Amino acid sequence: MQQLYDFVNATPPPIRMAVRFGVAALVAALITLILFAILRRAARRTESFTLEAIANSTRNSFYWFLTFALTVILWNQLESSLFPDDLNSPWYLHWGIRIVRTILYIFGAMLLVNIVNVAAETVRHRYSIDTSNNLEERKILTQLQYIQRIVGIVIFIVTVAFILLQFDAVRSIGTGLLTSAGVGGIIIGFAAQKSIANLLAGFQIAFTQPIRIDDALIVNGEFGRVEEITLTYVTLKVWDQRRLIVPLNKFIDDTFQNWTRSTTQLIGSVFMYVDYTFPVDKLREEAQRFTETQELWDKEVFGVAVTDNNADVMTIRIIASAADSGQTFNLRCAIREHLIGWIQNNYPEHLPKTRLEMSPSETTQAPHPNAEEMPLQEGDR
Repeated sequence: MQQLYDFVNATPPPIRMAVRFGVAALVAALITLILFAILRRAARRTESFTLEAIANSTRNSFYWFLTFALTVILWNQLESSLFPDDLNSPWYLHWGIRIVRTILYIFGAMLLVNIVNVAAETVRHRYSIDTSNNLEERKILTQLQYIQRIVGIVIFIVTVAFILLQFDAVRSIGTGLLTSAGVGGIIIGFAAQKSIANLLAGFQIAFTQPIRIDDALIVNGEFGRVEEITLTYVTLKVWDQRRLIVPLNKFIDDTFQNWTRSTTQLIGSVFMYVDYTFPVDKLREEAQRFTETQELWDKEVFGVAVTDNNADVMTIRIIASAADSGQTFNLRCAIREHLIGWIQNNYPEHLPKTRLEMSPSETTQAPHPNAEEMPLQEGDR
C-alpha cells in the first residue's frame, strides 16, 4: 500500500489531472445512464410528455455538465493537496482549472436553456393553436415566446459574467467600466433608444396583448398571420408565403386591424352589382340555399340586403360567418363564384347596363350645310 501511495505521489501532476478527468467522465457516464434510464421508464409508465422531453433533450448537456463539475472538484482537491500555497501552483494547473470552469459554465448554460425549452414545449403541447377557438391558447403562447427569449438572454449574460469574473484583469476593467457608467449609459441610451423602445414595446405587447401568435392582421394594407414575436419585431406570414417584418413599436404607436382580437369568428361580405330591374328576392333565396349547403358556414350569421345604389347599378351585399378568417375567405369566394354563374345563367339581361337615350330630333340626320356644293363621288352616281 505504501508503495502504491509513493507511486501515486511520484506521478507528474498533468497525468494526475488526466486520470481525474477520466474518473470524472466515467462517474458522470454511470450517473447519467442510471438517471436517464429511470426517467425514460417513468415517462413510458406515466405517458408524460415532460419527462420524455427531458430525457431526449437534456441527456448530453447534463452528462458534460456533470463531467466538468466533477473534474473541477477533483482538480481543486489535487491543487490544494499538492500546492497548499496557491502562488506555488504550476501555470498549467492554474489555467487548466479556469478552462475547465469555463467549459462547465457553458454546459451549465446549455443545460438551463434545454430545461427552459422543455418547459416551453410542454406548455405548447398542452395549449395547441390547431383548434378553431384558440383564443386562450394564443394568449399563453404569446407570453411564453417572449418570456422564453428573455430567460435565454439572462442565462447568456450570467454565463458570460461567470466566465469573465475568473480573470483578475477583466475584474479590474469591469471596475473601470462601472466608474464611467454614467457617461457610458447616456451615450448608449441615445444610441439605442429605438432598440430600447422596441424592447419595452415587446413587454407591453406580451402582457397587454394587442396581438398574439396566429392572429390575423392587416398592417399597411397587407393581410397576414402573426408567425413570430421577437424582442424587436413581429413576423407576419402573408397569404402568398411572403414574410412581412414589422417593428414592435408599430403596434403601439400606429393603428392596425386585428381580425381575431376577441374571437376567431368573422363575418364575410360579398358584393354583387346588378341592374335596377334585377329581382332581389330571387337572389336572396338562391344565396341562402347555396350557403346552407356549405360546410364552411357556421350557421350563425347570414343576410342579403341592398346596401347602395348609383346612377347605373344597385349594390347587393351578402354576408355569412365562418369559424376563422381562412374559412371566411374561402366561403366568400365560393358564394361570389356561385352567384356570378347563377346570374349569368338565369338573369343575363339584368347584368349592369349603360343606357343611352336619344330624342327623336337627334335621330334624324341634318343635311350637310354645303351639300349642294359637294361634288359627287364615284360611288354616289
